[in-house]
Amino acid sequence: MKLATTTCDFGIYPSHEERIRHLYDAGFRYIDLSLYTESDMKEFLEPDWEDRVLRLKEYAQSLGMTFVQAHSPGGNPLSRDAKWDWLLESTIRSVEICGILGIPNTVVHAGWAGGIGREEYYERNRDFYALLYPAMEKNNVNVLIENSAKSNMGSNYYFLDGADMKEFLKYAGHPLLHACWDTGHANIEGHQYDDIVALGDDLRALHINDNRGKMDEHMMPYLGTMCMDEVMLGLREIGYRGCFTFEGGSTPVRRASWPLSRTPFRETPHLQDPPDFLYDELERAMYRIGEYILKTYDCFEE
Repeated sequence: MKLATTTCDFGIYPSHEERIRHLYDAGFRYIDLSLYTESDMKEFLEPDWEDRVLRLKEYAQSLGMTFVQAHSPGGNPLSRDAKWDWLLESTIRSVEICGILGIPNTVVHAGWAGGIGREEYYERNRDFYALLYPAMEKNNVNVLIENSAKSNMGSNYYFLDGADMKEFLKYAGHPLLHACWDTGHANIEGHQYDDIVALGDDLRALHINDNRGKMDEHMMPYLGTMCMDEVMLGLREIGYRGCFTFEGGSTPVRRASWPLSRTPFRETPHLQDPPDFLYDELERAMYRIGEYILKTYDCFEE
């Protein structure tokens, strides 16, 4: 497997190019482009957005790096609030960006709502994803649903296991709609292997991250309680051919992170955020951990 990570590891820097440079310096050559926040998307909603995407592509190529997956803007597509039009426009644009960059897979979170059952949940989310089908087909980009955890979703119905995700994909029935498995969310729920096997060839991407089993901490492996062997054996069982992609950028806790934040004290912000060099040190360690995991299972690809 190719070892990748997300540009949101370096969300402390304003430009995508700067974030990519730090990934490169840590050893990574495969990129998961995060378009999750409004600031991530802002430049790509300008009139010259295509030129900006092409410049980003050229920059990555100059470093010998390749875009392999992406994450679309975050939001709740089942909530018809003031942000809904922006969310739909930005999500479609993120698919178009993937087409230009040659990214085959992008994660688009399903929506959520209280007081609805499985049938209504399936129907409303199918209708949302159908709005993306023209862009997906035009750009030949797979859109991936993702699992979550009760600690994130509360009483809202959401995909928590692989069998439910597989059933929804069959229900939606589009050849470019598949799945991403988040190991941190699964660690909170307490199961991985059977879910990965249930997804089978619909599993096209991973979000590899760890936690201590209570909340969605998005740490690098071995800082939490996730059983990495369970994940790797499941991937081997299904002959997984996608990338091994980290989503562990919350390992250094900032003053206002989610789900953790640092306790403030008076008006002394000097040590509230981690120093920039810590991000680079941790990123290099995360690369080495990924390399170790994949080489242990004899599946590391340069």
